[in-house]
Amino acid sequence: MSLDLSNYELLWPAPLFAAEGERILRVPGHAWEEQAQWLLTEAFAGTTAASDFKERSDHNDDPFVSTAGWGRDGQRIDWFTELVNRASELRHVTAPRPYWPQRHGTSSGGHTERDARQDFARLIGDFDSNGYLVEVFGECCVDEHDALPDASEVIERRLGIPGLWPLAPETWHEDTFYGLIEVFHDLVSRPRKRWFHPYSNCGWHHLEFHNGPARILYRWKVNRLLREAGIDYEVAAEGEDLGRLVAVTDDARSNLVHRALDDSPPDISSGIRHAIALFRGREASADSKRSAIFNLARVLEERRTLIKEHLKKDEGALFEIANRFDLRHRRADQRADYDEAFLDWIFWWYLATVELTNQLITSRSDSSTS
Repeated sequence: MSLDLSNYELLWPAPLFAAEGERILRVPGHAWEEQAQWLLTEAFAGTTAASDFKERSDHNDDPFVSTAGWGRDGQRIDWFTELVNRASELRHVTAPRPYWPQRHGTSSGGHTERDARQDFARLIGDFDSNGYLVEVFGECCVDEHDALPDASEVIERRLGIPGLWPLAPETWHEDTFYGLIEVFHDLVSRPRKRWFHPYSNCGWHHLEFHNGPARILYRWKVNRLLREAGIDYEVAAEGEDLGRLVAVTDDARSNLVHRALDDSPPDISSGIRHAIALFRGREASADSKRSAIFNLARVLEERRTLIKEHLKKDEGALFEIANRFDLRHRRADQRADYDEAFLDWIFWWYLATVELTNQLITSRSDSSTS
């Protein structure tokens, strides 16, 4: 019988849950069950998914099937496997339908940057409770007497601002808030295992940390928070500025950035990464954007023969803009009296052209090997 997914709501991006679930399915013996239980506890709203998993038998009920592989042949493994395989069908947790004050306009409503700071502090509290900061901040245990690292000093060494832990969002100015967003991206690390220490009610202890899944989850949660607050920045998921706040663009341009970063060959990848980082930085200036365009123009100059081959006479127009305007050579006869929006236009045009030449080079390479 097919698994009923209607009672399960994800707190994670579905691809991340699927990836962690597939990894757990490769864990040998009974160890997979504890890791699966922890994943279900963390990745789903409420306790329904974890409870349903626990209620499944951990062995096969068929008396003619050997029980030597308990936990690998039973109902739990089948249930968990189907859940992982159907991750893309799972619903995400959504905000509840409006209550009376929202429906009748008596609520204060809105979502300010001040609210976003409070929400971010709560989000970090959730990560902390789930052991995501244990690798850098340590964890209290009644059996351990060594002093833990000073969390405030850990943050200060990175951000240069003292006294930021415990978090006090009501005291942050904008730069501190945005700085903390970037710092915690680099600090979080997901514990894939945990164990309960009952002595003196010590509590859960976490181990086997991996920062890759943690950072994916962090970016997903923080970027959603920023969108809901109407803040036009997001934590970069790739590039030289990975984990840093960058200006939000539309989906088409985001996809272009991804392709340019992912498909550029090694000889130009560092230049492309640097150009993108210069252009989309949170406080990118006109000079930064000019430098970004210069980096892209240099790549296109190196590929001029290829461009001329495919664009024929129109190839000259591509470089005339960069040469006639105050972008590359900074000569006295160059024009500088244009709106900064021009820089945005030329950057995206040049980046799209780089991506086009990447495709042409790949296509030529494929033809020569076929």
